[in-house]
Amino acid sequence: MLKNNRKAIYSWALYDWANSAYTTTVMAGFFPVFFKQYWASDLTLNESTFWLGMANACSGLVVALLAPVLGAMADQGGLKKQMMLSFTSLAIVMTAALFLVSEGQWLMAVLVYLFGAIAFSGANIFYDALIVDVAEHRQLDRVSALGYALGYIGGGLLFALNVLMTLHPDWFLLADKAEAVRWSFLTVALWWALFTIPVALFVHETGETGRLGLVASARAGFHQLGGTVQHLRSLKQVWLFLIAYFLYIDGVNTVAHMAVDYGLSLGFDAAVLITALLMTQFIAFPAALATGWLGERFGAKLVIIVSICIYAIACIWSSTMQNANDFYWLAAAIGLVMGGIQALSRSMYARMIPRHQAAEFFGFFNMLGKFAAVFGPMLMGLASYLSGSARFSILVIVVLFAAGAIVLYYVDDKSQTQEV
Repeated sequence: MLKNNRKAIYSWALYDWANSAYTTTVMAGFFPVFFKQYWASDLTLNESTFWLGMANACSGLVVALLAPVLGAMADQGGLKKQMMLSFTSLAIVMTAALFLVSEGQWLMAVLVYLFGAIAFSGANIFYDALIVDVAEHRQLDRVSALGYALGYIGGGLLFALNVLMTLHPDWFLLADKAEAVRWSFLTVALWWALFTIPVALFVHETGETGRLGLVASARAGFHQLGGTVQHLRSLKQVWLFLIAYFLYIDGVNTVAHMAVDYGLSLGFDAAVLITALLMTQFIAFPAALATGWLGERFGAKLVIIVSICIYAIACIWSSTMQNANDFYWLAAAIGLVMGGIQALSRSMYARMIPRHQAAEFFGFFNMLGKFAAVFGPMLMGLASYLSGSARFSILVIVVLFAAGAIVLYYVDDKSQTQEV
């Protein structure tokens, strides 16, 4: 890394350290359980599951539909950093507000979570796009991997502390587990705010002087969006990559979202699943850094394809799991590749798109990522229902990985870079 952009690179990467606490402690860890047991204790299990599912679905749909438009606005007005910080501020406020939601106020909890999840995902559109402003072309793989690596270790460290708070609330002068969970939400907000400061101070958007106003940016963004759709159609390798990404990231998201449910369906204890989740976080930290180096050395496309193959093998092997040790081995295997496949996908895409339209193109990238969180779980659930076997359902995901790898094989990322 060059000395003149090292501070910007580490400041940018620290944002992943900051916001990953939300994905681990809030989204994956405490909110789903606390919602059922504390805020929605008066509802039936089916009712609470319905409302939680609606919140997740609505937030994903809103972000998926708005992502390209928001990206176009940011590009036209030079507003990537400003919009990232605005969405981040809203997300932090909503996360802190969970501390104030009282027992039984399930509707308030759903609304606060919904706005927080939308803001979290919205901020990531502009965060991803800012990579082209902090990293030179040859640095993209390593810088992208650095962000994911810091995200896994940062989110994992705070999640480990939050788990400890709930296991031993008396150590932290807290009354009980419920109070510990509420304070955990507040620690996430504080953590997020603190480690966002370097981005605000040291990351500078290219060409951010002479910005358009918000209204003018909105008008220019809507006008530009139609042109970008036409432009995207002419960039064969870009949309071919997006098709491949949609397929294999659907498999990645499905494994991430359904692993705990799959483990429970096989009869594994919840403590085993939490331990496996923590294992995955800490293994992913050095693995993502190593994958960034491998991407620079051998090419991002090759490393992504190898990672897809490891995911597919892990899914096949997981259908034969018998005990907790097997689940730990699965967590270790996923930890080795999950950060790298996401990091190199981001850097490979950033290398292929026009730099001056990065936010808009990353809007499409994030839109596909959101829609890709739908089909895999749907296929897995349908396979489980029709076959009556959870073990068979995990094998369906292999089809997504295989299709994604095949399409990606035909992507010529080097020729596309020359086109744009």
